Amino acid sequence: MPSDCKGCMAMIRKHIYYKGRVQGVGFRYTALRTARNFEVAGYVQNQMDGSVELVVEGESPQVEEFLADLAGAMGRYIRQVQEGEEPYTGEFIGFDVK
Repeated sequence: MPSDCKGCMAMIRKHIYYKGRVQGVGFRYTALRTARNFEVAGYVQNQMDGSVELVVEGESPQVEEFLADLAGAMGRYIRQVQEGEEPYTGEFIGFDVK
């Protein structure tokens, strides 16, 4: 049976924790500004342990390019990345700082 969505990209969701000197350096607002350049949705927030949590959804290439740009901008502060894929939910409208 043919797909109704010819040429559609796979929608993905990534849940990431960044560790290092990632709080107090503009990480969340850099993520917010960077997200505006891509068709992605989700959020970024500080964690009590000093890490930053990021959840992002969108078409696979958009998500990957967003994450690459964010890593390029903030890489000097990141010491460890814990990344996992989760089922896409479509629950977000836009990208926010929590």
